[in-house]
Amino acid sequence: MTAEQPWSFFGCAILTAAVMAIAAPQRTHAQSQPQNQPLVPPYMNIIVGSPPPAETAKEDILALNAAMFGLYGNSGKVFQRNILSQHPIILALFSGAGGRFILYRPGQQPLEAPSVPIAYQLLKSVGHSSMVLPVMVGPYIDKPASQSWRGPMEGFRAQLKAALDGVDLADMPPEWRAEVRGILQDNIAFADASLSRGVITFDSVKEFTGKQAPKLKKIVAWAAQTQVAHWMRVVGEWKRLLGPDWEKTYAASNTIYVARQNNVLFSVLAQFFGPDAINQRLIMIETVSFTTTTEDMLDSLTRILSDRVVGQLFFGNLYMMDYELMGSSARDAIVAESAKLGMTPFLPPLVPFGSKQWPTLITPGAGPTTLLELH
Repeated sequence: MTAEQPWSFFGCAILTAAVMAIAAPQRTHAQSQPQNQPLVPPYMNIIVGSPPPAETAKEDILALNAAMFGLYGNSGKVFQRNILSQHPIILALFSGAGGRFILYRPGQQPLEAPSVPIAYQLLKSVGHSSMVLPVMVGPYIDKPASQSWRGPMEGFRAQLKAALDGVDLADMPPEWRAEVRGILQDNIAFADASLSRGVITFDSVKEFTGKQAPKLKKIVAWAAQTQVAHWMRVVGEWKRLLGPDWEKTYAASNTIYVARQNNVLFSVLAQFFGPDAINQRLIMIETVSFTTTTEDMLDSLTRILSDRVVGQLFFGNLYMMDYELMGSSARDAIVAESAKLGMTPFLPPLVPFGSKQWPTLITPGAGPTTLLELH
């Protein structure tokens, strides 16, 4: 939930109506003077203005919504302290190093888990070094007159060579090291051939990507094994550490759209929380970038949990505020408007508030579903 979804916070604004009443602007002495008595000299008119009464009324009503965000933010600080004092919380944040896991326990300092072994980052870096090459040369394919790609290619080739020279010292099993060496050698060979030829051809790019794909699948699998094994050990240890308090623990992981399906960190947490906790105590929070901050994650989790209280107070359902408040009414409106336009409504099926299904695509269908199925 974000500031672009004000209806999800509407209830909290009502809960703090008393505060709004206190904070509301008081009528000044000047405003109480008779209307026929000038309040300011004429030369001030271009600054003060005289908006129509209807405009003033509109702004006064819209100001309620603006005030709601500030009031909700102030109350949210209290809510967050209450939550942290009563419940353990695990935050699983995406990072280029394979993620960050932080455990918050009532009355104790946050506990941050050790990082994923460095082999994960090394494999990921090598994989990206192959995948960036067609992206780098893409704008210049079959354009022999354009030579501006040569400088960046020569510079990147030097980086590839430096990485290749250090492979024998990389902290990873010998089998992985051999595959990494081969990938880097093929990257350099592509760069050398392109520089020698003086033109980037589509056939050469396709030959390169086809040759690298099987090797990339291997190192992707090894990186995933490294990351998953590490975090499963961490979460398993934390579950034992928390004991009975695990049943009141909340966890949240963040994701950007591209990493939403089969999200690694969320999927690891799900193994320990179980299906009944999904979307209840285990929550996926969508973000607009790969990385976010612990503060933003805690703020988002606070809003979700406090909005649930509002949903229960107003509508008798603890989880309905996890959904777009106007969503069901909007569905009815879409059906009605579609009928007027002679259209057939196209809408997803209704699901109950409090659904425990995975917060990712779960409808099966035709087509490849794993990296290994792609050819």
